[in-house]
Amino acid sequence: MEGITEFVSMVNGFVWGTPMLVMILGVGLFLSVGLKLMPILKLGTGFKLLWSGRIPDKDKTMEGEISPFNALMTSLSATIGTGNIAGVATAIFIGGPGALFWMWCTALVGMATKFAEAVLAVKYREVDDNGNHIGGPMYYIKNGLGSKWAWLGTAFALFGSFAGFGIGNTVQSNSVADALSSNFGVPTWVTGVVLMVLVGAVLMGGIKRIADVAGKLVPLMTLFYIAAGLAVLAVNAAAIPDAIVMIVHSAFNPVAAQGGFAGAAVWAAIRFGVARGVFSNEAGLGSAPIAHASAQTNNPVAQGLVAMLGTFIDTLIVCSITGLAIIVSGAWTSGENGAALTSLAFSTAIPMGNYIVAIALSVFAFTTILGWSVYSERCVQYLFGVKAVKPFRVLWILVVPLGAVSSLDFIWLLADTLNAMMAIPNLIALALLSPVVFSLTREYFIKKREDEAKANAEV
Repeated sequence: MEGITEFVSMVNGFVWGTPMLVMILGVGLFLSVGLKLMPILKLGTGFKLLWSGRIPDKDKTMEGEISPFNALMTSLSATIGTGNIAGVATAIFIGGPGALFWMWCTALVGMATKFAEAVLAVKYREVDDNGNHIGGPMYYIKNGLGSKWAWLGTAFALFGSFAGFGIGNTVQSNSVADALSSNFGVPTWVTGVVLMVLVGAVLMGGIKRIADVAGKLVPLMTLFYIAAGLAVLAVNAAAIPDAIVMIVHSAFNPVAAQGGFAGAAVWAAIRFGVARGVFSNEAGLGSAPIAHASAQTNNPVAQGLVAMLGTFIDTLIVCSITGLAIIVSGAWTSGENGAALTSLAFSTAIPMGNYIVAIALSVFAFTTILGWSVYSERCVQYLFGVKAVKPFRVLWILVVPLGAVSSLDFIWLLADTLNAMMAIPNLIALALLSPVVFSLTREYFIKKREDEAKANAEV
C-alpha cells in the first residue's frame, strides 16, 4: 500500500503542478473574456431561467428527459458534498486563509467554464438506444472536433469511469462514515451498508429517479446548511471584516505558524485553493455537462445560463460560508483538519453545531454518490455501450461500503489525482471549441433582444 501511495503522490504532484493551475484558470479566464464577462453580468437571467425551468415539459415540446431545474440539482447533488465541508477545511488547514481567496478566483472564471461545458453538451448531445439524451465532454469532443480527436474523448471517458469511484463514491461514503462515527458512534461498516441500500434503491431507477430525489433533497439541505452557517457568522459578526482582510493578505503573503496551524507558503494557498475549488464546484472537470445534456431544452445557451449557477451557488455561497465560519471562529488555528475542523467551527458558535455539520455532510455525500453515478455511468456507456449500464450500477453500489471502511488520506489523494486527469481532455476541448460557444451565445442574445424589441413594438 505504501508503494501505491507514493506512486499516486508522485502523479498527483505532476498533474496538479503549475501547468494544470494555468490551464484551469487560463481557460476559464479566456472564456470569461471571450464571453465579455457575460456569466457574471447575466446571473439574474440565469436565475430567471432556473425558476421557469422548475416544471417538467410533459408535452414533450422540448428534447431531453429532465427539467432544467432538476438538471442543475443533479449537477449540484454531485458538487455540494464533502468538497464544501471537508474540502474547504483541508484547503485552509494546508494553504491558510488565503486558499479561500483562490477558491473565489477559481469560481469566478469557473462560471464561464461551466457555461461553456453545458452549451457544448446540449449542442452535441446524442440519443442512445433507449431513447435517452446523452452528452458530455466525450460527445462534444467526438461530434465537435471530429474523428481525429476521438481518442481524447475516449481518454476523458476512461478517466471519468475511474474518477467517479474516487471523488463520487468512496470519498463520499468514507466522509459520511467518519462523521457519523465521530459524532454519533455509528460503526463505519453499518454506515457503509445503509448507504449501499439507499443508493441502490435510487440508482436502479436511472437518471429520472436520481433527478427527482436531487430536486427535492439538494435545495432543502443546502438552505439548511446555509442557515446554520449564517448563524455562525452572525455570532462572530465583529470578526468578519478582519477575516476578509486576512484572506486577501494571506493569498499573496506567507502565513506564519500559530496555534495548531503549521504555517503556509503562498504557493500552498494557490495550489490548494484552486485544487479544492475545482474539487468542490467541478468547473473544468467536465462532469456537470453530463447531467445538463439530459435537460429538457431546445437551446444550448439557455441551459448554459442555468448550469453556470452551479459554480456560483457551490463555491461563492456554500464554500464561502464554510470558509468564513472556520476563520472567524478561530478554529483554523486549532490543528484540526477536514470535516472535524468545520464541525469545530460550527460547534463553538451554535448549539449542536457539530451534529448539524455531520447531518449536512451525510445528506450531501449521499446525493453526491447519486449524481456521480450518472457521470461515471455515461462514461462507461460511451466506452462499452448501453449493455454495460446495469453491471456498472451493481458495481457502483457494491463499492460504497468499501469506501466507508478505507483510508481517508489515500482516497482523498486518489480523488484529487483523478480530478486532474479528467480535466486535461476537457480543458483542451473547451479551448478548441470556444468559437462555437461564443457564436451560439452571440446569436442567442441578439435574437433575445430582437424578440424583446418586437414585443415592445406590438405593445
